[in-house]
Amino acid sequence: MDLGIAGKWALVCGASKGLGLGCAEALVREGVNVVINARNAAALEQAASHLIAVSADADSAAARKGLKPQVLTVAADITTEAGRAAAFSVAGGPGKDFDIVVTNAGGPPPGDFRDWDRDAWVKALDANMLTPIELIRATVDGMAARGFGRIVNITSSAVKAPINILGLSNGARSGLTGFVAGAARSGIASKGVTVNNLLPGKFDTDRLASNIKTNADQSGKSIEEVRRAQQAAIPAGRYGTPQEFGAICAFLCSVQAGYMTGQNVLTDGGAYQGTY
Repeated sequence: MDLGIAGKWALVCGASKGLGLGCAEALVREGVNVVINARNAAALEQAASHLIAVSADADSAAARKGLKPQVLTVAADITTEAGRAAAFSVAGGPGKDFDIVVTNAGGPPPGDFRDWDRDAWVKALDANMLTPIELIRATVDGMAARGFGRIVNITSSAVKAPINILGLSNGARSGLTGFVAGAARSGIASKGVTVNNLLPGKFDTDRLASNIKTNADQSGKSIEEVRRAQQAAIPAGRYGTPQEFGAICAFLCSVQAGYMTGQNVLTDGGAYQGTY
């Protein structure tokens, strides 16, 4: 299926590895030009080289169409005003005129809520609620004026099923979810702009490895024991891959997904046991 987004420009945050890189990979396969952001310059350049190779793969839609999507890098902290300014001013980029924005920031550290002071909460809110809102605010009116826009916020399955050791993430991401529920249904929806949240469950990433270690330390079990128990509790019987996640993101960015907005798309291998 042709997603109809070849030649468009996307900003993908947290894209040097993990789920952000999976999203960028799926987009360049479709011929989308990407500006990828992360704080680690070396990792970001390595990711860019990977993305260029992916777009040239014979199996990609981009290669079949003879397209060579641009891959630009911005090594900056997107949670700061200066970092966002850098993303919007990268040489050769579209400025603020992105057609697609994928917001993504590393989740705050796990732990016991009794140990978190105000500064910890403010840092979590800045990264996982206020930064996505700022990125939306900076780009959404341009999208509406051009008649097309896709915003995908990578949040967490913990929005639907809170995880006790991830209280900072639970709170901050739930705040973003509430904001998106209203913003997506404002006047932008009739102008071709959608805003959706993508809620990952357990995907095989560095973030998951960190959480597993915390779980193992608290329970006295080995890391391998924790991994086996977690995967046994997932109906799919395994962790997800960043490539699977990226494919779902790319669909939400497609022309075919134009009638989906304000949604929370859960991708967790069936782990969530609720009906709604």
